[in-house]
Amino acid sequence: MVQPFHLAIPVTNLTDAEVFYGELLGCEKGRSDTQWIDWNFFGHQLVTHCVEVMPSPPSYNGVDDHAVPVPHFGVVLTMSDWQALANKLETANTEFVIAPYIRFKGKPGEQATMFFKDPFGNALEFKAFADINQLFATNKIS
Repeated sequence: MVQPFHLAIPVTNLTDAEVFYGELLGCEKGRSDTQWIDWNFFGHQLVTHCVEVMPSPPSYNGVDDHAVPVPHFGVVLTMSDWQALANKLETANTEFVIAPYIRFKGKPGEQATMFFKDPFGNALEFKAFADINQLFATNKIS
């Protein structure tokens, strides 16, 4: 089993964080206080810390002819879980930075991906692989 990561991110309103991470993404709420909430983020520990002002918004890098927000975070899901989440987000009228699609189609590392932001501007990416062995594939020719 892969060890879970821990990530702490800024938010400006914990009630909005509960709606987004708890209700929309379905993350289980853990410990909390007046300034932070722990979340079970798909088996990893995500902490939303309340701040007065958000840091600078993300920059963008080109990947597969799309502008990818940097920094961003997320998880690799199974293809069926990824599709279910994409459907849920589309039904909720989520504004995507990059709408769900297949990246690197027919190439090493082919993956389903989607990017969107939380209500505070933190960028998230969720991806899935038809073949999980492609997770660390390279485009190097041997």
